[in-house]
Amino acid sequence: MSSSDIFIGEIIGTAVLILLGGGVVAAVVLKRSKAQNAGWLAITFGWGFAVLTAVYTTGSLSGAHLNPAVTVGIAIKDGDWKNVPVYFAGQLLGAMIGAALVWIAYYGQFHAHLTDREIVGDPAEKAIEGPHDEAKSHAGPVLGVFSTGPEIRNVWQNLATEIIGTLVLVLAVLTQGLNDSGKGLGTVGGLMVALVVVGIGLSLGGPTGYAINPARDLGPRIVHALLPLPNKGGSDWGYAWIPVAGPLIGGALAAGIYNIAFA
Repeated sequence: MSSSDIFIGEIIGTAVLILLGGGVVAAVVLKRSKAQNAGWLAITFGWGFAVLTAVYTTGSLSGAHLNPAVTVGIAIKDGDWKNVPVYFAGQLLGAMIGAALVWIAYYGQFHAHLTDREIVGDPAEKAIEGPHDEAKSHAGPVLGVFSTGPEIRNVWQNLATEIIGTLVLVLAVLTQGLNDSGKGLGTVGGLMVALVVVGIGLSLGGPTGYAINPARDLGPRIVHALLPLPNKGGSDWGYAWIPVAGPLIGGALAAGIYNIAFA
């Protein structure tokens, strides 16, 4: 695979991943969506199908890492870091594009949600009330469509949850998901990894929303900060390092376990 194939493939694949993954969250949580209140099962399976579609779309082009934690895991497994920056760049840019596409697809629903006084309150009252609860001021009412956040803010628990979830994901990729070259996901492996993502969401997604992918969280968070959304609130930058550091640590640990136990 050439560097240009990797870069283009990761942009397209990660954009598809975030478009469909972020799209299912938007469908479930935003007002005036036909799927509103469809629940956690819809979100977890929606993300699984997003992974499956993205892998099948660009697996032959870039290996469909779609996740810096997967890229790190494969790099540690093989001892080859040459294309890691290219993968990272494509993944972050693709995630941002995918998040922007979700905003376009749900433009009316975002507006309806963020102008509903039951959700955002009265702007006139907010102007004179002063500081709000810390969690509310840090995380806006639609931030969850773009990125993750914890139900209980405990740094070490939140970090550990992301490490554990990503360790499971990357270990599954390394042991069962790779193609014949060992450089990316294969056809059967893509299906297996999609099912693992569903399982992680169902079993480990409750505490933090299971980012398990630095690009999936950081890219859309940047887009949330940039978009002209009314009453959107903060982008929770104080938490943003956890869904980046946790998955990278988890991916590295998974590769270490693989090299010790399976290689």
